[in-house]
Amino acid sequence: MGSHGDGGRQFDAKFMGARTSSFADFLTSYAPELLPGQQPLQARRTGGDAAVSGPHPTGQPALEFEHGTTIVAAKFADGVVLAGDRRATMGSMISKRDVEKVFRSDEFSAVGIAGVWSAALDMVRLFQVELEHYEKMEGRPLSLDGKANRLATLIRGNLGAAMQGLAVVPVFVGYDEDEETGRIFSYDVAGGPSEERHFYSIGSGSIFARGSLKKLYTSGMARREAILACVQALYDAADDDSATGGPDLPRQLFPIIATVTADGFSRVTPEDAAEFARTVVEGRMTAPDGPTAPLS
Repeated sequence: MGSHGDGGRQFDAKFMGARTSSFADFLTSYAPELLPGQQPLQARRTGGDAAVSGPHPTGQPALEFEHGTTIVAAKFADGVVLAGDRRATMGSMISKRDVEKVFRSDEFSAVGIAGVWSAALDMVRLFQVELEHYEKMEGRPLSLDGKANRLATLIRGNLGAAMQGLAVVPVFVGYDEDEETGRIFSYDVAGGPSEERHFYSIGSGSIFARGSLKKLYTSGMARREAILACVQALYDAADDDSATGGPDLPRQLFPIIATVTADGFSRVTPEDAAEFARTVVEGRMTAPDGPTAPLS
């Protein structure tokens, strides 16, 4: 079989004859340096999203990377909601106000990311290709549990980079066609997956968002109620966490919101996201601490 050039790399028999259903496994054997987290930290010091600032105990310059937070997820009657704020920070500074942290991973699942921004984007892109590659090779999509476990493998593969400060901790949601319900999976930095029963949040504002959802969430909520609860939670996170951005009315920047149901992944339109955000902001004008849950 002949070879074909691609930026200096030759497509050899190993490349053309690969039959594994895991794109990450194939990449590990063919070009492991392209996997997220495999580039040494020293080589990242000149990256576009890192800044050198001050001394470090090891004698090396301390690095600051762009971090993205906060993500919330909640089940509702027909599926699951995933929403994220738009702020990215670098140390104590706001580096970006309009980042996206919620992504479609395939037709019936989505992933939200918190942690080092560039590493998180690499992981999400590889995860998207991984799911597409599996479906093409096997002729069927992975089960939702299989997808959650594949993402766990990618997170685990980033552990070395995480130990150097390049941690990525996503939340994964999807609609389980067999069980006919939305499901939420959380992870630790080593990739250990756990299924959450009703709602979950990640990122620096997660403790405040989760407290808000504890107050507002009820089982079997309608789609609109669940979205509003998630936007309220993001507002509460922004109210107490400087790294989380609230609705930015002057700049027309609002949370990214998506739902996954039996009809598949659907991103809430910018117009509808603005309407949900304005509803929350208007309510806070008369009740700054937000709605309260009934005691009974």
